[in-house]
Amino acid sequence: MSLFSSSRWLVGVSAVLALPAAMANERVQVVTSFSILADMVENVGGEHVAVSPLVGPDGDAHVFSPSPGDARALAGADLVVFNGLLFEGWMERLIDSSDYSGPMVTATDGLSPRAFAAHSDDEHGHDAHEHEHEHHDEHEHEEHGHDDHAHDDHSGHEHGDEDPHAWQDLQQAKVYVTNIRDGLIEADSANAQSYQANAERYLAELDSVDAEIRELLSEIPASASVITGHDSFGYFSSAYGVNFLSPVGLSTEADPSGASMAALVDVIEQENVQALFHENMTNQAIITQLAEGTGLPMAGTLYADALASEGDASTYLGMMRHNAQWLHDALAEPGHDDHDHDDHDHDHDHDHDDHGHSH
Repeated sequence: MSLFSSSRWLVGVSAVLALPAAMANERVQVVTSFSILADMVENVGGEHVAVSPLVGPDGDAHVFSPSPGDARALAGADLVVFNGLLFEGWMERLIDSSDYSGPMVTATDGLSPRAFAAHSDDEHGHDAHEHEHEHHDEHEHEEHGHDDHAHDDHSGHEHGDEDPHAWQDLQQAKVYVTNIRDGLIEADSANAQSYQANAERYLAELDSVDAEIRELLSEIPASASVITGHDSFGYFSSAYGVNFLSPVGLSTEADPSGASMAALVDVIEQENVQALFHENMTNQAIITQLAEGTGLPMAGTLYADALASEGDASTYLGMMRHNAQWLHDALAEPGHDDHDHDDHDHDHDHDHDDHGHSH
């Protein structure tokens, strides 16, 4: 073999060897609406996907305003994943402006959503709380100009009548994972086996963390309540038996009135509130003011609608573990008898069962 022929043969071999590496770089381009979905897609997609969230860690999807760059990102995507249930009031408009025509995953398709109105029907009598929630959403709606998804029958509630925060229940999150799996297979059928295997592994992890959280939170008394920045823990409450309240009707006020603060103090006393929590993507001023005015402990930060930029809450399962651990540390009683908590879980079962939830 001549030197020239040998060199040409080596070049040919190098080209063949380079093919798998080049193909590996052609990953499925997935755009998700927010950070929690991005982490789910990465777990199911693995090495075959490149994921970009429109609303990143610590970002607030409620007030997000898409840019022309976001429309371009969608136009270049192979798959788009969003929550649905009107969580992203801006999504339909963005898809239209991007001319995206590829596969889309509505992550909540197939689950039975819980109604926002369920709060006012339970044994705690949260009629005032529900009214405050509607007032807050009207205010936020006007402030940020999100008028395209208003519903006349729900006082301008930007999410409609159904609670979109279903990822806060790990059993409901399994619906998200199967929808994401199916969307990835539609976009990239060549790697279907990998997506199926990754989804099975991830679903098993969700079950494991779900059981871990149930055991941890069984140590919290049934009567304990906490206050957070906005009403996004309804699924968590129903699933894991922790009572959440939210002063959302007041959180948009720059300077809450004395009467407003007094009303909140009354709620705190009536509902046996034992801890206050910040949320990573909501206004912290009123919660801090409540802590100063009531002497209640500021127990930490919970993550509702966005992952943390770093640390233990920077993944979905890490976020769920973080929230459960902080709630436990704030509310659990040493030597608490689980029987009380079992009764509390039973109180919530009617809400869970009404919405088709099964374990």
